[in-house]
Amino acid sequence: MIPNQWYVLMESDQVKSWPVGVTRMGEKMVFWRDNAGKVSCLHDQCAHRGVQLSKGKVLPNGRLQCPFHGFEYDVSGRITRIPANGKNTPVPERFRVHSYPTHEAYGFIWVWWGENPPEDLPPPRFFDNIGDGFTYATAYDPWNAHYSRVIENQLDVVHLPFVHYNTIGRGGRTLVDGPLTEWDGDDKFYVYVFNRVDDGTPPRKPEELSSPEREFWLEFIFPNLWQNHISEDVRVVAAFVPVDEEHTLLYLRFYQKFLKVPLVRDVVNRLAMPFNLLVAHQDRRVVVTQQPKPSALRIGEQLIQGDRPIIEYRRRRQELLDAAKQE
Repeated sequence: MIPNQWYVLMESDQVKSWPVGVTRMGEKMVFWRDNAGKVSCLHDQCAHRGVQLSKGKVLPNGRLQCPFHGFEYDVSGRITRIPANGKNTPVPERFRVHSYPTHEAYGFIWVWWGENPPEDLPPPRFFDNIGDGFTYATAYDPWNAHYSRVIENQLDVVHLPFVHYNTIGRGGRTLVDGPLTEWDGDDKFYVYVFNRVDDGTPPRKPEELSSPEREFWLEFIFPNLWQNHISEDVRVVAAFVPVDEEHTLLYLRFYQKFLKVPLVRDVVNRLAMPFNLLVAHQDRRVVVTQQPKPSALRIGEQLIQGDRPIIEYRRRRQELLDAAKQE
């Protein structure tokens, strides 16, 4: 995983008024909301005797109480009270656990994963073309794969007529022109797809193509957000949530704004999810077999022109990893 990045790790609906313990980024984390509703995240291990804080409870003052000996934690991870020592006894500074900066927006919860976050930490980025008119439904899908491989699958335009031959890849469009990639800043890029039926002519190179006047394209925001821009009214969004080095949770959303009536739109949103999961499971069947498990810039694969979006992802990912090491 790339340090010093905002990662989508949970959905807002998953964190209520009680502690929630999960494994993310290969670490045990506990999420909870204080009495103002703000989400906080700590390392899920008490500094005293090592039990899971997620088995405790949220106190009326918004602090998290350990279930073993009642130690109370604030949102910074500092222990503010040790009941056995009395309420007026100061707590030494060393009594604390690691806290993770959090940001909540668009129904997602981001965590900044790294050491020594800057005081002026900017908020994470989201897709600026998904406005308030959209509604969505979500599915959570576990994959026995490294999150980088799951991301690359959604940037892979070559596999469509083979893995999805009877769903979104119908039509036998096996020849890949380009594809064309365009960057928006240093953390987001677009992928324009030009697949067609093989007529015997060679594939066009990316520099022979231009941004198409069409509704369909892909977008990726580092480190783990992706959008399939199907039309102005329909989108599929995915967050590739790292659990550990060999497991990923795919948070899959179907967005639409062509239906406005609350009950009808909610039913349609939910009805769209089985098909989206069917497509994802066609991918999952092959991606979980890839070796090595994590991706990297150079892992001995023989890549082709159609793999350009994957190469762009790997190149930038390696740059971010190198920059984190220098820091």
